[in-house]
Amino acid sequence: MSGFSNHFGLAVRQSREALGWSQEQLAARADLNRSYVGEVERGQVAVSLPTIGKLAQALQVPQSTLVLRGEVLWQRYTERAAQMQQIQQALQQGRGLAAIGG
Repeated sequence: MSGFSNHFGLAVRQSREALGWSQEQLAARADLNRSYVGEVERGQVAVSLPTIGKLAQALQVPQSTLVLRGEVLWQRYTERAAQMQQIQQALQQGRGLAAIGG
């Protein structure tokens, strides 16, 4: 699955855990199978709009909020990955850690 699917799943898991719910509890409230909720949280499935709606309603947030949480996590990940790539390139070019700091 895509990186966004992974981060959307992480957003679902973080939202669920913030409420102190198990996957079973979220699945029951969203009228979804528990194993499917686990697949969503692991980013193993592409979630449909109706499923996003069920999850958002169960988690008591607007659909857009749930999607935005996934997008924010994805953006943070891609920014961090770019930073790590710059560090790796600097180290490979022999510039050392001092060059990375500015």
